[in-house]
Amino acid sequence: MLKIWSMKQQQQKDANAEGVGQKKKKVTAAQLRVQKDLQELEGTLGRTMKTTFPNPDDILNFTLTIEPDEGMYKGGSFLFNFAINQNFPHDPPKVKCKQKIYHPNIDLEGNVCLNILREDWKPVLNLNAVIVGLQFLYLEPNASDPLNKEAAEDLRSNREGFKRNVRTSMSGGAVRGTQFERVIMKGS
Repeated sequence: MLKIWSMKQQQQKDANAEGVGQKKKKVTAAQLRVQKDLQELEGTLGRTMKTTFPNPDDILNFTLTIEPDEGMYKGGSFLFNFAINQNFPHDPPKVKCKQKIYHPNIDLEGNVCLNILREDWKPVLNLNAVIVGLQFLYLEPNASDPLNKEAAEDLRSNREGFKRNVRTSMSGGAVRGTQFERVIMKGS
């Protein structure tokens, strides 16, 4: 993982090597905050979550993989894109599920319904709060604040039927005429 302070030192060396007249790229407040949040996360991700950085020089855009080890979504592997703008932590990160999944709080386009990503976001919250919130959605889907109303109705009216639909969708099957992506890990 990149270290912001070493980035600053390298920038200073590069600036000195290139000469005084050229502009150097600054480390932004958002990058510093994200780096701090990511360092705090390192010890808490455990075996059920991991982050990957498609561009190692861009810590504001990364992927989180959640692999629940309990609950209805156990055995699945779910990918989320995180896009953090330069106004972070004043603006929440943009989080989107990369797969089409059957979940009351994640719609078929991958939008996530998590209150701290919208109206309840506060700058004192960090990436850990968002990641714990996402993980909790897999342990306890919330039918009272849904994005996928059909899945929420199934969860409210027929919990066992909902569980069957979750397993069918995670296996790459169709539920109510919608085909889902296989997200079950090998061996599950």
